[in-house]
Amino acid sequence: MSNTPIKYFINPEVKVENNAVEELHRLLEVNETIETLQKHSPDYFDDPNTGVLEVAITPDFHKGSGIPVGTTLFTRGFVLPQAIGNDINCGMRLYVTDLHEEQIRTNLDAIERNVRHVFFEGGRNIPMTRHMREKMFKEGLIGILDSHKEANGEGIWRYYNEKQQELDLNHVNKMGSFIAESTIGLDDFLGPAELSRDAQIGSLGGGNHFFEIQVVKKVHQGSIASQWGLKEGQVVLMIHTGSVSIGYNSGAWIKEMLKKMYPTSLKHPDNGMYPLPLSERSLPQWKMFWSLLHNAANFAFANRLMLGLMMYKSISDVLGDFEHKLLYDAPHNYLWEEQLEQVGGFLHRKGSCTAKSAEQMMGTPFQYTGEPVFIPGSMGSHSFILAGLGNRDSLYSASHGAGRALSRGDAAKVDDDRFREFLANFRVINPIDPKRADLRGRSDILKKWEEELKKEAPYAYKDITPVIQSHVDHGMAEIVAEVAPIATVKG
Repeated sequence: MSNTPIKYFINPEVKVENNAVEELHRLLEVNETIETLQKHSPDYFDDPNTGVLEVAITPDFHKGSGIPVGTTLFTRGFVLPQAIGNDINCGMRLYVTDLHEEQIRTNLDAIERNVRHVFFEGGRNIPMTRHMREKMFKEGLIGILDSHKEANGEGIWRYYNEKQQELDLNHVNKMGSFIAESTIGLDDFLGPAELSRDAQIGSLGGGNHFFEIQVVKKVHQGSIASQWGLKEGQVVLMIHTGSVSIGYNSGAWIKEMLKKMYPTSLKHPDNGMYPLPLSERSLPQWKMFWSLLHNAANFAFANRLMLGLMMYKSISDVLGDFEHKLLYDAPHNYLWEEQLEQVGGFLHRKGSCTAKSAEQMMGTPFQYTGEPVFIPGSMGSHSFILAGLGNRDSLYSASHGAGRALSRGDAAKVDDDRFREFLANFRVINPIDPKRADLRGRSDILKKWEEELKKEAPYAYKDITPVIQSHVDHGMAEIVAEVAPIATVKG
C-alpha cells in the first residue's frame, strides 16, 4: 500500500464506489515501480526523492480506465503520461452571448437543421494548408492566429475575427499555445501544401463530449456574474471535447516509447503504468514526450475553437449576427510543471480542472474573480459556472462533471419507459435524425441511436447538486451561475 497522502473533497451525500478507490491504489503502485527502477539503475532518476507526493480527489470521483476520473497527482522527478488518459487536453470552452432564451426556442427547428448539416452532414468546411496545420500543432492558437490568412477566408474562416481571436488568447489556459519541437506521427494528417479538408478538426468525438446551447437560469454571485457578462435569461454556449484521434495517436506513441525504455531485465509493472524519468539519460524521450503531448493539446484547443465557430455559423444563419464572447477555455486531462512550496514537480489532472484564486490569476482577466470553472451536469440537467478559490489542499482542483453512476454498458440496459420520458422533454441533436422519413423502417439504425443516447442519459450520472455543494463546503470554488440546457449536440 502506498504511503502517498490522499485527500478526498467529497461530501457524505456523494457516493464513492469501491472500484474507484481500488483503481486509485493500483495506480499508486507506481511508487513501487520507481523503487524497483532505482535499485536496478541508480541513475534512472536524477532526483533521489522521486515519487508521487500528493493526491487530491474531486467530488466527481469514479472509476476510469487505469486512473479514476476526478484525480489530481503531484509528482516529483518524473511524469506519468498514462495518468491523464489518451484524450489529451479534453476540456471545456464557454461563450457568453447577447441572445435570449426565446430567440433560440422559437427558432430551434431551423437551428437544429443547420447544426446537423454543419456538424454531421458535410457542412463542416475548415480548409487548412500543411503550413497552417504545422503551426497549429507546434504553437496552438497563436500558430493559428499567425497563419489563418492562408485560408483566404474560405469556409468557416469567414467567421474567424483576427482582432477578437487575439483578445481571446487571454481567456484560454496558457493562451491555448504549448510549444512543440516537432510533429511526430502526424505526417499523413498534415496533408498537402495547398488548402485541403480533414475529418478531425471540428469534431466532437463520442462518449460524454457535447456542445450545449444553454440558458442562465439563476445567478448566485452577482458581482462576478456581472464581470463575466452573465445574466438570467441569457444564452451561453458550452463545449466539452478534446483531441479526439490526435490524442490517441500521441498516447499510443508515448506508451510505446515508455515500454521500449523500460529495462528488459525487469518484470513490467502489473498496473501497466510506466514512469518517464526527468533525467539526463532519458533526455531524448523527455523531449519526444513533450512534443507529442503539446501536439495533441494544441489540436484540442484548436478543435474547440472551430466547434465554436461552427455553432456561430449555425445560429447566425437563422438569427443574424450576435455577440459571442469567450469566457474561458481550459483542460481537465493534462499535466503542468508546477512549484508547490518551493518543490518543483508536475500536476497531473484526469477529469479535474484548475480552480485558482483571484490572487493566483493576477495579470489575467480573472485577477478580481478567480479562475472560471465549468461543471456540467448530465445531459438534460443543469450545469454550473463557478469561480475558483485556490484551495491548496485540493491541488487547486475542481470537478469536471457530476461523475458517472452507471457504466455505459449498464446505462444502455435501462428500461425504455425511463428513456422515452427523457427524450420527450429534451432536444438532442446528433448525426441521426429519427424523424427522417427514410429511417422509419430502419429499426437497426434507430436501435443503435437509442443505445448510444442511453449511455449518456441523465440517469447514467450522479446528481450534480451534492457534487457542487462539496465544492462550496470544501472551499474549492464558489457558485456564480446555474445554467439549463436548451439543446445538446452529441457526436
